[in-house]
Amino acid sequence: MNEEYIPNGNPFGTHRVIEPVGSLPQPAQRINNDTSVLWDNEILIDVDTLNIDSASFAQLKSEVGGDIAGIEEMILDIVNSRGKMHNPVTGSGGMLMGNVAKVGKRLKGRDDLSEGDRIASLVSLSLTPLKIDTILEIKPDTDQVRIKGRAILFESGIYSRLDGDLPDPLALAVLDVAGAPAQTGRLVKPGDTVVIIGATGKSGILCSYVARKIAGSTGRIIGIGHTDERIRVLSSLNLCDIIIKQDARDALSCYEEIMRVTEGGLADLVINSVNIPDTELSSILICRQGGKVYFFSMATSFTKAALGAEGVGKDIEMIIGNGYAENHAKTALSILTESKDIRDLFESIYV
Repeated sequence: MNEEYIPNGNPFGTHRVIEPVGSLPQPAQRINNDTSVLWDNEILIDVDTLNIDSASFAQLKSEVGGDIAGIEEMILDIVNSRGKMHNPVTGSGGMLMGNVAKVGKRLKGRDDLSEGDRIASLVSLSLTPLKIDTILEIKPDTDQVRIKGRAILFESGIYSRLDGDLPDPLALAVLDVAGAPAQTGRLVKPGDTVVIIGATGKSGILCSYVARKIAGSTGRIIGIGHTDERIRVLSSLNLCDIIIKQDARDALSCYEEIMRVTEGGLADLVINSVNIPDTELSSILICRQGGKVYFFSMATSFTKAALGAEGVGKDIEMIIGNGYAENHAKTALSILTESKDIRDLFESIYV
């Protein structure tokens, strides 16, 4: 790496955008992932692990029938053509973990970052310049991919230093969905009836924990899952008052079942954390008038959600799942300290 830096890098990384010119890196079709040059406000990372967004990984697996070689080829094709891991079907990315190799001269002196530090990115791979030399291993059960490669974080990019208190794969898995439990904590009120679609998944379990904690004994937490095994695991955590086995794509069946268990009251808050499309109307129908739906799922079509709510006459507040919330990393990781059951479960999956 040449020690010279290119001056006047844009804080949001627009200097890396190839097309369309003037775009921000996330919506851009293609960005410059040349890591042999560094702007003065960029951070170069030696990357060893990618955590592919759940919706994106599910789409990749479906596209190739679960074939590992096929998934590898698709990941490389996306990164080579776009300069980033930005799934063109789901529009989502994921996050990464690695060691800081270089810090641009405009960023040197940051108290919280030094060359050699181990970090996890807290911004999407869909906007992160990424160069993959080799894919070493794909872990289809955890959506994680071990690689040898490099990536760039922009000046505006956020990250979490990894201090070794948690095994790296576990920390990465939780940080990937850190926005969900943090946002849940803002939305749930004591006494609320909360329905979590996808409650048996990683983000769903974390959201269930936070919802249970805040809703309290007067609230009700209802989890919706899709398989017997995952429902059994969720049941063992004692987070939900009611757990329903239901295909979340079947809006009418979801509505009828939630109407039944809530005696017509429906949900004050619906949290959608699934990784499959076509669950928007289920989320909307099971929410009471004046309630809220939080779409954390990256498989969400916000066109379907907006027009669907209009079509069924639902006056509800619909909230886009923001992957960032202040102190979200600390909030998510603290759950593993507070709940031994959740930590043990996640360690059995990710470590």
